[in-house]
Amino acid sequence: MATKRKVGNLLALAMMSYLSQQPMHRYDLGRTLRDHGDARSIKFNHGSLYMVVGQLARAGYITELETGRAGQRPERTIYGLTDSGRAEFRAWLAELVTEPQHEYPHFVAALSLIAALPPDEAVRLLRQRLDRLREERAEIRGLIDTSLAQNVPELFLVEEEYRLAVLDAETSFVEEFTGKITDPETGWAPAWAQFHSQPAPGV
Repeated sequence: MATKRKVGNLLALAMMSYLSQQPMHRYDLGRTLRDHGDARSIKFNHGSLYMVVGQLARAGYITELETGRAGQRPERTIYGLTDSGRAEFRAWLAELVTEPQHEYPHFVAALSLIAALPPDEAVRLLRQRLDRLREERAEIRGLIDTSLAQNVPELFLVEEEYRLAVLDAETSFVEEFTGKITDPETGWAPAWAQFHSQPAPGV
């Protein structure tokens, strides 16, 4: 069961991860997140960085270590992870690794309602999805291969490997599902026709 946390934004988890390595300014945190490609996994922007820093500070997970100004530049505050922040980071990350979370993917919602479409339209749309899944797979595979060629350790590409595995599983499912819709031996046609023969409310 997921724990109710003082700060539940996944951006906070990523920021605590980098602060566990060394103290940083907010600008440096943002640059590190971008350089490491975290935007592919966690939504963030300039405003959300400031908001989450404030949340972490109020929760006692990070603290101001020093504040300075160089020339005409804005004042820069360096933040460090507190002991309670380090404990929270490790407990939260352990929970995410250990406990599967019930999520609500849009595609699952669409599948639960797909019988509302005529079968031929459902098949056409599913085949379009297959094309896009294959394009996305090629893009991720290219990203992994390019990174490996640049001597990026494979450990730091594990989230992309996971994305590939999920894409492969979804591709396999959509191919099989499409085959069942188009195969007259599955016996789905009567149920599908029954759905579309239902009278509209008030008729």
